[in-house]
Amino acid sequence: MSSSLPLSAPRASAATTRHELTFLNVFRLVQSLVYLALAYSPSALGWPALGMPGFARSVTSVYLVCALVLLLFNRRSMAHAVMAVAVGLVLDIAAAVLAITAMHEERIGIAMMLAVNLSAGALVLPLRLSSFFAALATLGMLGHTFFGIPANSSPGDRDLLEAALFGLAYFASTTLCHVLGRQLRATEALAEQRSTDLANLSQVNELIIRRMKTGVLLVDDANRIHQINESAWMLLGNPGADERDLGQLAPELSRRLYHWMTSGKLDETATQLADGVPEVVPRFTRLAPNDDSHVLIFLDDTSLLSRRAEELTLTSLGRLSASIAHEIRNPLAAIRYSAQLLAESKSMDSTDQRMVEIINNHCIRLNEIIENILQLSRRERSRPETLDLGNWAQDFVAEYCEGNDLGADSLRVIASSGAPVAAVADPQQLQQVVWNLVQNALRYGRLPGEPARVMVVTRQGEHGVPILEVIDRGPGIVPKVAAQIFEPFYTTHEYGTGLGLYLARQMAEANQAALEYVRVAGGGSCFRLILTPAHRSKAISEDAATS
Repeated sequence: MSSSLPLSAPRASAATTRHELTFLNVFRLVQSLVYLALAYSPSALGWPALGMPGFARSVTSVYLVCALVLLLFNRRSMAHAVMAVAVGLVLDIAAAVLAITAMHEERIGIAMMLAVNLSAGALVLPLRLSSFFAALATLGMLGHTFFGIPANSSPGDRDLLEAALFGLAYFASTTLCHVLGRQLRATEALAEQRSTDLANLSQVNELIIRRMKTGVLLVDDANRIHQINESAWMLLGNPGADERDLGQLAPELSRRLYHWMTSGKLDETATQLADGVPEVVPRFTRLAPNDDSHVLIFLDDTSLLSRRAEELTLTSLGRLSASIAHEIRNPLAAIRYSAQLLAESKSMDSTDQRMVEIINNHCIRLNEIIENILQLSRRERSRPETLDLGNWAQDFVAEYCEGNDLGADSLRVIASSGAPVAAVADPQQLQQVVWNLVQNALRYGRLPGEPARVMVVTRQGEHGVPILEVIDRGPGIVPKVAAQIFEPFYTTHEYGTGLGLYLARQMAEANQAALEYVRVAGGGSCFRLILTPAHRSKAISEDAATS
């Protein structure tokens, strides 16, 4: 899934600042051209009246050059936008005051154009700085009123009023533009954020629909498929990308859609849409009420529904079995205790002693079944640790041999001679899994009349994956039986419980490991336990810590 990062407010305002700075520099160039045209107007026209033609032309020429330089360096000045705007406004105010001094009759037009410079600068500058330049421009206008009027005239109330009004306009326009610019940036940043959120949400929805186990199709009124997710594509038999006609891809589905649209009745019987795919139950819904132009089709895989029902059944049976096991435990303990008391009687004959022995044996077997069922229902959470698999296997075999009389049977460890095999697992649960596998190998993995030979092998597989194998040299397991040995309560032995391998696989999965059966060439069986490498577990932990 590809996701874009949300656009932050500084990034959004940078684009706005670039446009504002460009506008200010372009306007400054146009402004300088207007000044230049006024300064170089033909003298025959007599308009405007230039008191100092040479000074006016020098000022406007210098201003034009500076405006060109600022426009050429517009992109480079983006990194220091505030400084560039401040320098430009100082230049604008100085040029405007000097131009008004040289062309007094055009003071109103020049002062109005300066208001545009100050307003555009206020979009970029902080309020205090923009107010400072408004005050500087006002002082410039007032200073011209007192010192820039020709010597043969004196400043009147009208000139002072004009300068004061222009100053007031400068403050008002800069304040208003600063507030508008701030709101514009906030609105633009919010719009960009909402746009990014919508794009991310659309990607998430698309990924969810694509990964859904339920098939989803969008069909128009012409019976053409517009959208299809992976599950629907598989349930339709993996059609080509250019095959979009529903009537050709799945005639039965097209027929049911037509029947639903015309009669409003839904056929909920399962059907197979292509060869070699599971049966599905189709459901239909309109994108909008009373709109038949587009219809959503949901394809429910019946195999998934059956699997969910089976999981719910197994969960319920597990709880029921645990409750029954608790109820059986106390009477069983009483029966075994009574049998032990009978066995201590000295007046019992050999036949009665044999009956007591049978009772004890069956009590032990029944207690083992109860323990397995209770262990299944109250399985504890794994506490993984990093283990040296070779050393762990050596310790396990030594402990097993001390606690069990092997007789003529043999149990040995074969560890890889290279680097240590590091794995992550709960030592206690791994002990139970391997103990169960070794117990089964010693019990069933022997040829008639020969002792059992069992090996616990530790090695590294592909890409450094740690592997632990329990191998025997017995008759092996026929393929038909091997396909069912991990199912609960499945056993081929008259005294077996059918829960040992099932519990072993459950504990392996709780430790992010995989337990599988591998037939050994030349006879024998191999139960392979594929564990989690230590370096992969460390990487997962680091990723979880940083996220």
